[in-house]
Amino acid sequence: MPPSARKRERLWPALASAVLLLTGSAVHAADAPRIASINLCTDQLLVTLADPAQILGLSPFARDPFRSWNPDKAKQFRLLSGDAEDVLVLKPDIVVAGRFTKRATRELLKEKGLMVVEFDPARSLDDVRKQLRGMGALVNHPERAESEIAKLDAALAHVRAAAQRKPLRVLAVSRRGWVSGGDNLTTSLLSAVGLKNAGGELGLKAGGFASLEAIVTLKPDLLLVTDNTDFAEDEGRAFLLHPALEKTYPPSKRLVLPERLTACGGPTITEALDRLSAEIDRVAP
Repeated sequence: MPPSARKRERLWPALASAVLLLTGSAVHAADAPRIASINLCTDQLLVTLADPAQILGLSPFARDPFRSWNPDKAKQFRLLSGDAEDVLVLKPDIVVAGRFTKRATRELLKEKGLMVVEFDPARSLDDVRKQLRGMGALVNHPERAESEIAKLDAALAHVRAAAQRKPLRVLAVSRRGWVSGGDNLTTSLLSAVGLKNAGGELGLKAGGFASLEAIVTLKPDLLLVTDNTDFAEDEGRAFLLHPALEKTYPPSKRLVLPERLTACGGPTITEALDRLSAEIDRVAP
């Protein structure tokens, strides 16, 4: 039996457990494999739930101060290029990736006999819980996953209490007028805490660009933005600083939720909920 086949046979229980958990079944992993991550979102899950010794490397963006959930924490681990070559050199037991991580890289790793577990983007809080349990099974620490889920549920209850004091219509707007529609994690967060995503009223499903006139006409109670800086480094950012929006939606009518907290459906969602609760308290009349 070739080495790659023996490795697949030895690690199949752990891989099967994680895959089944990602589809909703509760099965425990049998091993604690050495894992390499080639996706920013799987980085977050892996670092949160695995023993440091299990982590062979993280994606190229793990230390990016603008994208990473915790660039300082990521510094203790090897940074991978994102290509297959440096992953192959490490000879990991399992590679974790996003469903939309570069396909050529994923396929090459599979062709070379490596196990690649792919995580779909999280579009709801249920997806977040499922991914935590899936990674918990892979690294053989399901108890850590359950602990993170307990934190998530506690944060959700707290922010729901804050939001229910006054139901509000919120429009999530980012660069150049990109508006979050109905089928995404942002909408799931807003809905879970009792806020309504006004973007759905614009007829957008996953999201799309809205004109300044459409936003002003929609008249949401609050805007949800990723930062509160008053500096426009380019035209995309300048959209949010247009006088019409600044007059109607000053800082007291803007909820600020950094993008790094919602870019992935991992443990940062708990921090996102805590931040959302604080922002609701800040802007509440």
